[in-house]
Amino acid sequence: MDKKAVTALVDTYIAMWNEPDEQVRRGMVDEVFTPNATYTDPTVVADGTEAIDNYLAATQKNFTGMLFTHGTVLTHHDAAHFTWQVGPTGGAPVVSGSDVAWLEDGRISKLYGFFNGF
Repeated sequence: MDKKAVTALVDTYIAMWNEPDEQVRRGMVDEVFTPNATYTDPTVVADGTEAIDNYLAATQKNFTGMLFTHGTVLTHHDAAHFTWQVGPTGGAPVVSGSDVAWLEDGRISKLYGFFNGF
C-alpha cells in the first residue's frame, strides 16, 4: 500500500473510534480490519472483528464527548505507525499514545496500541 492509501485507512480507523452509531461503526470495523485481526493494547487482546467492535463500544462509553485524532502516519513494508490522542474537542488530550499496525490486503491484520505514561 502506498502512503496515501495507508493514511486513508488510518483516517477510517480513527473515525471508527468516534462513530456513535453501532451499525455504522461495525461496518467500519469490517472495512478496516481483516476478519481474523488482532487488536492489542495494555488493557486488552481482542481477537476478531466482533471482539474488536465490542472493545470499541466499551471504550466509547468511557470517553463520551471526547474526540479521537491522529498525527503523522509513517509506513513501509506493510506496516504503519502513527500517534493518536483523545480529549474534548478543542481541549487538551486526556490520553495519548501510538499504534503500530501490520497491513494485509489493504486492511489491518494486527495492531498494537501503546499508551503514553502507562
